[in-house]
Amino acid sequence: MIDETHDPALRSWVELANVPGCDFPIQNLPLGVYSTAVDPNPRPGVAIGDAILDLRPWLSGPHLADYFSLSASDRRLFRLTLSRALRQGAPTRPLIPLRDAILHLPAPVGDYTDFYCSLHHASNVGKMFRPNQPLSPNYSWMPLAYHGRSSSIVVSPTPVRRPCGQLGENRFGPTAELDYELELGAWLGPGSMMGRPVSIDQAEDHWAGICLLNDWSARDIQRWEYQPLGPFLSKNFATSISPWVITREALEPFRVSYDAPQPLPYLKQRSDGAFDLTLEAWIRTPTCSTPELICRTNLRYLHWTLAQMIAHHTSNGCPIRPGDLIGTGTVSGPDPESQACLLERTWRGTQPLRLASGEERGYLEDGDEVILRGWAERPGFVRIGLGECRGVILAALEENSQA
Repeated sequence: MIDETHDPALRSWVELANVPGCDFPIQNLPLGVYSTAVDPNPRPGVAIGDAILDLRPWLSGPHLADYFSLSASDRRLFRLTLSRALRQGAPTRPLIPLRDAILHLPAPVGDYTDFYCSLHHASNVGKMFRPNQPLSPNYSWMPLAYHGRSSSIVVSPTPVRRPCGQLGENRFGPTAELDYELELGAWLGPGSMMGRPVSIDQAEDHWAGICLLNDWSARDIQRWEYQPLGPFLSKNFATSISPWVITREALEPFRVSYDAPQPLPYLKQRSDGAFDLTLEAWIRTPTCSTPELICRTNLRYLHWTLAQMIAHHTSNGCPIRPGDLIGTGTVSGPDPESQACLLERTWRGTQPLRLASGEERGYLEDGDEVILRGWAERPGFVRIGLGECRGVILAALEENSQA
């Protein structure tokens, strides 16, 4: 629903929020959790320009669980309240500079499910390992997923330790094929009851906002362990997310039609269920301080929408709770520049990516930093940004690598 909060003519009394290209204009209003050196207690805030407005007058508690519990109509009302409080002409309030803030997970993550919803990604990976049948027969019928590990979800810019694991028969050690995956995450709420599926018509109201998500992957460990039950230790060592929740309401102007599959009735959705969001991955190496763009893709390339993911997730009566997180899976597109992980871009490391510095990367090396960015823009509306999701690779612990 597009309303007065999306008006491109709106201006804020926070001057830097009015600068073209700003990630956090008044039309965005992303929510997060922050603290400062002076006040180390985490509390909710809204990002506006280069600052944070404390949300304690409106939200209680140390995180956004109460917000995720709200109904869709209450979330819209809350957004309207914040928009009016931050517009030009409203009384100014004390702000915290973003540079002084320590950012935290928006809420404790109860459960985490990672989907596999890019047809391009699934096709490419399938060609590598099953050239005679790249896609499994069920791919066109339902959003595939696996249950991840919420305890290892970390907020940007938390460093990521290179994991160790089994690499084959009688082999254990650090992964040599550490990869990133450019994904989008969705925070769920208000939740559903056990035994009660969320219908496709209701599913849009059951995701409260999005974030950037990097589902780090150890490809050699994954190759050895994934049959017959799927990813385990190759995926659960770290998942990085960006700190700001871009609300569903902020994204409404950027809906687009999509090439909808022809699924079973419980997954048939409105034709504008996709979103036009540009997503990027950058790499910074220890020898080159300037990040380099290595992927640009778009959320509209996904084969399944967020609503379809939720409808399928709950179709057997599985309950979802406020603060649960789902990932879209790697958001790859149709060309090499939009392949959203190194497994695809370097074709299992056999065609290393040559960087502007002259370095080559088949997979990530210690000291490399991966930076995810994203934004939405459309004529007639103000561009909004998703912020950043960063993570630098630390060497494996010696005592683990010699287990």
